[in-house]
Amino acid sequence: MPQSRANSPEDRSREGHSQGDHSQGDHSQGANSQGANSQGSRSAPQAGCPEAPRRLGPRPLPQHLMLALALWGNSALAWPSLKAAWQGSSKAPSPSPSPSPGPSPSPGPSPLASALQALAPDLQKADEAALLDALTLEGRRRLEHFLDGVLAYRRHPAARRVTVRPVLWREGTTVLRDYRNGADAAAPRVLVIPSLVNRYYILDLEPESSFLADLASRGYAPFVVDWDAPGAEEQRFDLTRYIAGRLEGALDALRREPGGPIILVGYCMGGNLALALALRRQADVAALACLATPWDFHADGATQAQLIGAVGRGMDPLFQALGEMPVDLLQSFFASLDPLSILAKFRRFADMEEVAARRFVALEDWLNDGVGLAAPVARECLTQWYGENTPADGRWLIAGQPVRPEELRLPALAMIPGNDRIVPPNSALGLARRLPDCETLAPAAGHIGMMVGSSARVRVWDPLDAWLRRTAAS
Repeated sequence: MPQSRANSPEDRSREGHSQGDHSQGDHSQGANSQGANSQGSRSAPQAGCPEAPRRLGPRPLPQHLMLALALWGNSALAWPSLKAAWQGSSKAPSPSPSPSPGPSPSPGPSPLASALQALAPDLQKADEAALLDALTLEGRRRLEHFLDGVLAYRRHPAARRVTVRPVLWREGTTVLRDYRNGADAAAPRVLVIPSLVNRYYILDLEPESSFLADLASRGYAPFVVDWDAPGAEEQRFDLTRYIAGRLEGALDALRREPGGPIILVGYCMGGNLALALALRRQADVAALACLATPWDFHADGATQAQLIGAVGRGMDPLFQALGEMPVDLLQSFFASLDPLSILAKFRRFADMEEVAARRFVALEDWLNDGVGLAAPVARECLTQWYGENTPADGRWLIAGQPVRPEELRLPALAMIPGNDRIVPPNSALGLARRLPDCETLAPAAGHIGMMVGSSARVRVWDPLDAWLRRTAAS
């Protein structure tokens, strides 16, 4: 969930999408399986029979349209500011190196000033009226290109292929889905815990890119927590009720199943939940793997995170009145981390060939199929995690007890993707450094790409498999 930066192609679909933690959707409703972007509808298609898509995204669409219009609707309006910046940069003296020892040299020109300086000879010769006309035409071309991409996405015929998985356990809107595939009775049981802010099926997006199916094919007995959207009961939940209530109930159900040791695998915010569960139930769990899990929310600077906390405090009365942080507010939050990436990716999509387009649509449907976040959880995450950095400061409490990674007596793995723009690597390193028996891996992948990217199997799933085998055998 931490702050975003520009990123890899797979991650740009969210991260910028980042549409959180996280959070950003899944089509499953209770025991029903997921379909292709059922925004606005609680019904799900029959297994194996994709419905014609009915897409409302990219969400929040008004925000993206307003940004595109402001950016490209009349690009010539930016010329006076650009001209002033160009003329100012051309007059500014070049920084002279400071003697050593002594004060650090003054910073050089900004990237914009450098670009304008490089263009200076052409700008001096340009006809200003013609230049303004060219800016206007180019802005309109880019706006039309973006709109073409949005319309192509909304009209694309692709729909996610649905496979209903058995439900091992259910309480409220939370279910435990069984992804076993004829596993040996002694196979290690892997409990996969996703984020609360996105639907779980990013872990089972398509048959050719399913992390859960891959685990089963390697001989494990995988199970995944499907949180679904919070219902009337869950809207009153804080993280204690999700962890000490729902997750412990799911763990108890899994313990009743035959199999080998139980290993927890948490993805993104799910890693925080898995850590808290492991600390509470160390006698029942063999190991913990945290994939792209945030911990130190101020690792890359506190200013932005504290601003998020302040916004969360200001909006808390709205969340309490609605019972949740609405999904479009969540999407707006993630989009605001890297807003231009959404515009860029839909311009690329307008020219994408069919195979890549279908993959784009599958991922984008998941991003736009988000769920709201229960109001008490939104308060904890925004004001406490982001604003106050309570996990890193040892002040995040579950059932009144601090969640202290230092107290975990189990083998642990921290997979920290090096290209992550949703969870900055320094934030995840804050957790890895506090786990006493922790192996740290840094695959060359992004936050979402580590689960659905073309190199996910080699860079993420294979190393995770090697660690799971060593751990289960020890």
